[in-house]
Amino acid sequence: MKTSKVRVITMAAIMGAVAFVLQFFSFNVPVLSPFANFDFSALPEIIGGFILGPIGAIEIIVIKLGLILAFKGTSSMFTGEIQNFLLSCAYVLPAILYYRKHRTKKGAIIGLSIGTILSIIIAIFTNLYLIFPAYIYLYGMSWDQILAICAAVNPLIANKLTFVAFSVIPFNFISRITTSILCFFLYKKISKPIKHFIQE
Repeated sequence: MKTSKVRVITMAAIMGAVAFVLQFFSFNVPVLSPFANFDFSALPEIIGGFILGPIGAIEIIVIKLGLILAFKGTSSMFTGEIQNFLLSCAYVLPAILYYRKHRTKKGAIIGLSIGTILSIIIAIFTNLYLIFPAYIYLYGMSWDQILAICAAVNPLIANKLTFVAFSVIPFNFISRITTSILCFFLYKKISKPIKHFIQE
């Protein structure tokens, strides 16, 4: 039992490290917003979470963010890292909890869909009322300046409503849907060796 727990923790650390590495392959989506950076780090979080459970998923996310801060530092006074944690949890935890009760392909699809929808809703509120207000305060900026920066690359953005409609929602939708599709097709192949390692 003790060996199994050690293997679970070890696997969470490995998956967190993989998520960290995937962060280096991020790319900007300027048509949506200069603040929108897409990467595949949520993939090991969701796959690892399906195997290790919700606590394992949180461990993977925390390890990823810890490695980012240790090796890259923060470029947003921790607002980006806080947002990353909140949205990662909002995406993976509902999906994992649903899938644990409905272990079928349909259950996985529904779970991933729930996680996608909830993470988009959370993203709207955190962007408007938590992360950007904190960012604005810490950097001595204003919402008008943030919107002007966004409008420079996306002319459809003119106010907070259009910022949500043409940046926050489409970016998070594309990000989560892409991750969900990859998870759906890769899970079986990746989960087998991981489960073998844990149960060995």
